[in-house]
Amino acid sequence: MTVQGPVKAQFKVAFTPLMLVSTVAAGVLSRTTLLDTAEALLWTYSLVTLAYVFYKSYIYPFYISPLRVVPTVPGFPLWGQFFTIITQEVGVPQREWHQKYGPIVRYFFPLGAERLSIAEDSALRHMTVKNPYNYPKPDRARKWMLRILGEGVLLAEGGAHVHQRKALTPGFSIGSIRYLSPIFWRKALLMSKLWDQEMTRSNLKTKSFEVLEWLNRATLDIIGEAGFGADVNSLENPEAPLRQAYRAVFVFDLPSRILHGLQAFWPVTKYLPAKMNRDMEMSRNIILGKATEIIKEKQNTANPADKDIISLLVRDNLKLQAAGEKGLSFETMRDQVMTFLGAGHDTTATGVSWTLHLLSKYHDVQHKLREEIRTHYPFLFDPAMREDPNTIAQIDPDQLPYLDNVCRESLRYIPPIPMTVRESLADDKLGDYFVPAGTTVYVLANAINRLPEFWGPTADQFDPDRWDHLPESYTTNAFMTFLQGPRGCIGRKFAETEMKILLCCLLSKFRFERDEAVTDPEELKMWRLVLRPRDGVTVKVTKI
Repeated sequence: MTVQGPVKAQFKVAFTPLMLVSTVAAGVLSRTTLLDTAEALLWTYSLVTLAYVFYKSYIYPFYISPLRVVPTVPGFPLWGQFFTIITQEVGVPQREWHQKYGPIVRYFFPLGAERLSIAEDSALRHMTVKNPYNYPKPDRARKWMLRILGEGVLLAEGGAHVHQRKALTPGFSIGSIRYLSPIFWRKALLMSKLWDQEMTRSNLKTKSFEVLEWLNRATLDIIGEAGFGADVNSLENPEAPLRQAYRAVFVFDLPSRILHGLQAFWPVTKYLPAKMNRDMEMSRNIILGKATEIIKEKQNTANPADKDIISLLVRDNLKLQAAGEKGLSFETMRDQVMTFLGAGHDTTATGVSWTLHLLSKYHDVQHKLREEIRTHYPFLFDPAMREDPNTIAQIDPDQLPYLDNVCRESLRYIPPIPMTVRESLADDKLGDYFVPAGTTVYVLANAINRLPEFWGPTADQFDPDRWDHLPESYTTNAFMTFLQGPRGCIGRKFAETEMKILLCCLLSKFRFERDEAVTDPEELKMWRLVLRPRDGVTVKVTKI
């Protein structure tokens, strides 16, 4: 039917408000529906999230996880032991847990994330010697360290690590280290001479020195020359770019500590416009640039007269490639330089600093050690003879048994590298427990090195004499400062020799006492790659 004339107009007038009302009603209904849908989705998402959190932090860890049979630290897995761990010295909570709950313990990070701490002898041997490549570093840990250390032998995994370690081993042989030891002596003597000059300028026989900064410069110069034939010269030039780069890496202000913690789990935070990120990028560019420069120079010259570690590596690498075998790439060799520059200088400097601190507290140990040095090498106490290269060449610090005891005890008592973290690739068994693939496992030297189960009732005491009468409960895995097995520290002998030479040189020239004006650095231990005191190690130094 067609509507015509006035009827059509009336219909049109009547229909317009109806349309308006229906349109508004439809809009209201639509918005109501959308709101109801959004609310329903929000409730659903919230319930799913709560259910997931409840499952991860209660049902799974207590009723489903294969690790639920492992002795577990009491606490609710939702937040776990995270705050206990981050508010104490690294390894100390686990040290207490092992004594209370056993040599293998389970604990939690937030949201029920399971962690194992291993301090059982057979489990440690299995992880480090028998099946080490089933336990690589987790990706988050590797990525956090890659920026400064490169993907050298410290961070390489699997076949790449086997290949790199085999190529590097000749450079860290006992013969190679003995050949390089005059460099250790030269830098150690230079540092003691610079201290002497500072004291003379101040007209003082006793002066407080922050020894960690000085030792970082000395060990950086040593690894620069002995490792790569490069003259860093940070002892005489404290503002050398390379030293500034590493100084920026180890800043311990609160914002830096927070960002470093975040970056271990969320690498994207390294792009935030924060001062720490800018400093890290600046440091990386300087270190990467220096490593690139060193490898290019070595490849261009390949001088047979150069005996530093990287020269040996480059020459052997060129021979392999000439014979048609696979050598190390330019990037891999560059990353070795980054690794040895970073890990090879700061760990030793920290170890010697802690040793000087302990000697400043235990005067009887310091006196006994100095007398051993005097008995074997009296010329070190003679200003006219101590810098004579022919005389110095006669010294073998390995012939000083008490010095060896002191160094080992210091490294046991305060390990510069206090922990390592691993993640199982495949299902395995540690001790009596099944460990599924993907399990995060900690080996905490700062816990293991002081366990009474290994060291007896004096485990928590600094006592170098213990090494002359170790308890029956001692095993090689009780001392985890350098780890063990194929993933153990390739530079262990290098570091030990360097440490002994620095101590011989300093103790034959100076006496050390605690500076009571500063807080005991043992109360201010901070961990970032190494376990170092927040404000360094300040001791009172007196000329002998």
